[in-house]
Amino acid sequence: MANFQYRAVSSAGTVSSGVITADDEGSALQALRAKQMRVLSLKTSSGLPRDLQSDDGARSGAVLPVDENALQKALQKLSSNDVSARQRKNVSEDDVMRLSTELGVLITAGLPLDKAMRVQIDSTGEGPWRDTLLSCLDSLKSGKSFSAALEGFPSVFAPFYINMVRSGEASGNLARVLTDLGAFLERKKVLRASVVSALTYPVILLLVATLSVFIMLGFVVPEFEALFDDMGDSLPMLTRIIVALGDAVSNWGWVLLALTMLLLWCLRRWLHQPAGVIWRDRHALTMPLMGRVVVKYEVARFARTLGTLLHNGVSMLKAVDIAVATVGNTLVRGSLAELAPAIKRGGRLSHALDARIFSPTALQMIRVGEESGNLDTMLLELARVHETDVEAGIRRVLALLEPALILGMGGLIAVIIMGILMGILSVNTLVV
Repeated sequence: MANFQYRAVSSAGTVSSGVITADDEGSALQALRAKQMRVLSLKTSSGLPRDLQSDDGARSGAVLPVDENALQKALQKLSSNDVSARQRKNVSEDDVMRLSTELGVLITAGLPLDKAMRVQIDSTGEGPWRDTLLSCLDSLKSGKSFSAALEGFPSVFAPFYINMVRSGEASGNLARVLTDLGAFLERKKVLRASVVSALTYPVILLLVATLSVFIMLGFVVPEFEALFDDMGDSLPMLTRIIVALGDAVSNWGWVLLALTMLLLWCLRRWLHQPAGVIWRDRHALTMPLMGRVVVKYEVARFARTLGTLLHNGVSMLKAVDIAVATVGNTLVRGSLAELAPAIKRGGRLSHALDARIFSPTALQMIRVGEESGNLDTMLLELARVHETDVEAGIRRVLALLEPALILGMGGLIAVIIMGILMGILSVNTLVV
């Protein structure tokens, strides 16, 4: 039996220290973790730290300084996310964002990277994300850099992310880079969420309108068929059309629904094919009102990625290649294809950009950034301005789209009701 001095963090996020008696180090760690405590350091009677130190620190016998206040705040945040983290079974961009932000805080507080990774692993439940973190930690212990460890998971960590981490390692500012990455991913998430949220109501409205028309034709119109059976061609044309549509929906509704779903599935498959992608992206740029919003969204995406990379020391050519690859619209991305070769030949970024995609104001902002030596800052400002314009543009489109959908739904239902009323009036006329 031996005595071990420890410092650990409880499930409530408080840092405590004490002495525990165990047969060996592994038994001591197991006993502490059974008490829901995350071990920060563990010393034998010789005083050699076993858990908190990096490999270099362990060889030298030095204990790295830890800002316990900052560490405690970070771990409290971690504890608040434990439940949601354990519930996730698949790797998502939220996982990467959370990892970036919290690693940045923990490293800033004084924890070595491998120990910060261990804290992350302890707060993550079983699943692909935990397996990914464990593999990265094993790579770190084998002597690989953090960026090299991340390269083993290209489906989780994009080239943009890996190059940012590599630049942080080269400059010695890994904590700041990770914090910037977390902020970048959070901003990307917020922008995407604002777009999705803005489009949710119109989509729901369209579905309700379709369902309402389906119910009217399939259940309401057939109730009047017996009344119109003996009328034949004497019924108004509109009434005959409505009755025919009602018969089709009532008798073949499920078949029509199945065919509609099949057509939508085929359309979705085709839109993911090269020809479909080009068709979709071309029409996205030419849509009334929305076309310019799509362009500004892609420009903001490009500018933010490029500005973030340059701000963290990535070379211009590599940063341009990565930023171009992040552009979603194939036509916009195609217009940027010659950007890297032009810069390699000594050209300026502002001169190489396509004026059909980048507005005169955007080009002027980039030109000023080049001349002042603050290109990264100006690109980030350009991204902010365009993101604001995108949100405002979506609001303007929705301000027109929502009333149009309501009027369209009301008009269709009104036409159905009018057709039925015209038929009833025709019956009454014949009876009289």
